[in-house]
Amino acid sequence: MGKITGFMEFERQEESYEPPVARLKHWKEFVHELPDDKAKIQAGRCMDCGIPFCNSGCPVNNIIPDFNDLVWQGDWRNALDTLHSTNNFPEFTGRICPAPCEAACTLGINEAPVGIKSIEHAIIDKGWEMGWVVPQPPAHKTGKRVAVVGSGPAGLAAAQQLARAGHDVTVFEKNDRIGGLLRYGIPDFKMEKHHIDRRIAQMQAEGVRFAPGVLVGEMPKDGAGTTVANWSKERRSPEQLLAEFDAVLLAGGAEHPRDLPVPGRELDGIHFAMEFLPQQNKVNAGDKLKGQIVATGKHVVVIGGGDTGSDCVGTSNRHGAASVTQFELLPQPPEQENKPLVWPYWPIKLRTSSSHEEGCERDWSVATKAFVAGTGKDKNKVKSITACRVEWKDGRMQEVPGSEFTLQADLVLLAMGFVHPLAPVLDAFGVERDARGNAKAGTEDDGGYATNVPKVFAAGDMRRGQSLVVWAIREGRQAARAIDAFLMGHSELPR
Repeated sequence: MGKITGFMEFERQEESYEPPVARLKHWKEFVHELPDDKAKIQAGRCMDCGIPFCNSGCPVNNIIPDFNDLVWQGDWRNALDTLHSTNNFPEFTGRICPAPCEAACTLGINEAPVGIKSIEHAIIDKGWEMGWVVPQPPAHKTGKRVAVVGSGPAGLAAAQQLARAGHDVTVFEKNDRIGGLLRYGIPDFKMEKHHIDRRIAQMQAEGVRFAPGVLVGEMPKDGAGTTVANWSKERRSPEQLLAEFDAVLLAGGAEHPRDLPVPGRELDGIHFAMEFLPQQNKVNAGDKLKGQIVATGKHVVVIGGGDTGSDCVGTSNRHGAASVTQFELLPQPPEQENKPLVWPYWPIKLRTSSSHEEGCERDWSVATKAFVAGTGKDKNKVKSITACRVEWKDGRMQEVPGSEFTLQADLVLLAMGFVHPLAPVLDAFGVERDARGNAKAGTEDDGGYATNVPKVFAAGDMRRGQSLVVWAIREGRQAARAIDAFLMGHSELPR
């Protein structure tokens, strides 16, 4: 349990950040992991509770007290094995997960919680540094073939687990590089892409085949979500996959963005976040783009207060925006949660990201009423936003009388979340959808993740809707076990 009295003796150890004035000049990661001695102190704060709520707070059920104790003892090698036993890609979650495990930490009831995310970050980075992360090819091959459609965290986790079980796995990705949202969505300053590349190399050594630039199924027709990135050069039909493979896992994202249909929506300069962010990822990777959406010198308004909106803020500031404002429809949350009421669940409280600290005006309880065009040569371009204050009464939103205002805006980024996966992809397979437009499939241990179509399974955002990377990894692992059991009659993969 670390040090028996550590939670009373040691303060929380925080990772350090490069100052905003320096990090705004580049696209590299700027969070410095804890050195070994501070990670040890942090791990020594773990109480090893009788009921470790952090385990259940973590979607992949990381065995947190165990790896904390191992770090305290200086046994980093076994700490890595313990971490990998539940999480295929801790270098992803150690950087971009919001850490619901820390919200569930028992010490967090009356003190600062254990910095579990920073310990995870330190363990996996040491593992790569020491050469402990190596391919784990299967001892025997089953002769079964599995197609995984989508190369985000759900698809990658499932593919790795299935390959280690001895199956021949091919991962299909419609874009030109593997990684899904991790590659084209998460900014490089939050997670550099070499972390994906070295996992791809490991998985290839384990037998996984990758097929980027291949669209499986259909994309939406014009006017129905065609802003979704699609850099495919080849198309495969569902019929081809079902004929070639013994099982198919649909693990794409919930890519259909929530729109804002108000007057002036058709004006130039209004874009979905996932039009804006992937372009910068491609430029950082060395690609040359024509007509890239840039915020340089512009007054930027980001509509939506979540992580994607925050990523738009950080990217706009690195472009050199004249100003950045972020709107949120909901009221400003409290700075401190009511812990007796919400613990050990994820609390609603004010969260200020590193991107906000770099420069951003935030405004809550704001509804956009219209986008307003300029004049003359700018008559087709957005130049301002008409908005108003709102209040919530009995669960209903009402405009505050006399609160209407106008804000200058040369670039508007819509970051209001995603409603469901692309319907044409599911429809091409004949997969039944639930009431929210996601692939309909359960999560039970026996027959879970199976859709109504024989041999076709679904996991990640395509099944559960927009969610976290850590949830995608969980679903990918569980779907892999379900597919392995379907193919072999039983499975020894962990659930």
